[in-house]
Amino acid sequence: MLDSIRPKKSTIYLYLLIPVALFVFTVFMPLVAALFYSFFEWKSGPVKTFNGITNYKLLFADTTFWASFGHNLYLVLACIIGQIGIAFILVLFANSRLARCQTIHRTFGFFPSTISAVCIGMIWTMIYHNKYGILNWFIINVLGRPELAQVWLNDSAHVMLYVSIPLIWQYIGYYMVIMFSAIAGIDKSIFESAEIDGANGYQTAIHITLPLIRNTMLVCLTLCIAGNMKAFDNIYTMTRGGPGTASMVMAMYGYKVSFEQTNLGYGSTISVAIFVLSLAVIGGSQWLVKRATRGLEA
Repeated sequence: MLDSIRPKKSTIYLYLLIPVALFVFTVFMPLVAALFYSFFEWKSGPVKTFNGITNYKLLFADTTFWASFGHNLYLVLACIIGQIGIAFILVLFANSRLARCQTIHRTFGFFPSTISAVCIGMIWTMIYHNKYGILNWFIINVLGRPELAQVWLNDSAHVMLYVSIPLIWQYIGYYMVIMFSAIAGIDKSIFESAEIDGANGYQTAIHITLPLIRNTMLVCLTLCIAGNMKAFDNIYTMTRGGPGTASMVMAMYGYKVSFEQTNLGYGSTISVAIFVLSLAVIGGSQWLVKRATRGLEA
């Protein structure tokens, strides 16, 4: 019976042809092109001069790039804690017996992730505005502490924290929806048995829920790292990498080098480096999470 309804291999290949072709054209080919152009000195235009690994030597000595990489790592760490961590806690509360209207929690939590990143950046730029922003207004008029008001996005020491907050706020609901789906697939009798055995909420969350949704958490972790290693829109809208290079991230640095300095060869080198470093961070984090969750299971 199954053989009669199973499609032929040629039919399967035909269905896969267009998606695979689109993937190769939109993902694989640009990566190969960036790798190719990274070996050239190319200041735009038709003239390109082969310079071997000179661009990569410059990259290793480029303090601005490595500072930008550090800022991306800061974003990754802040968003893992802020997005995935807070989402996990909120999902546990929403799934508790005391919570009501779970559908409303999912809808309103997910809503910010549907807004354009540029719009989010503009909204939070207005919130942080030193004269007209609601944050300074609240500090001055509600708290009565005008000495605490400041030009928030000009604070080079803490600007990465301030640009991280909109990213965290925007995507908490996104990860909540993913975790809701994962926890819904767990047999409720497992939680009932844990409750009978005297497990408290913390023990249930850490030793039962977290190991059972480990694969989902790995997906969330991968999405979070991949998204923040190529962060651009929000930060460009809010600070454009400033003050100075205090909030410069790798994608923005590559954009500035490629299009503002018209150094497309070196910009391609930066793009290749972003890809390699992102894979390294994702792989290392997944290994750590798998090791940690195995320890919790034990």
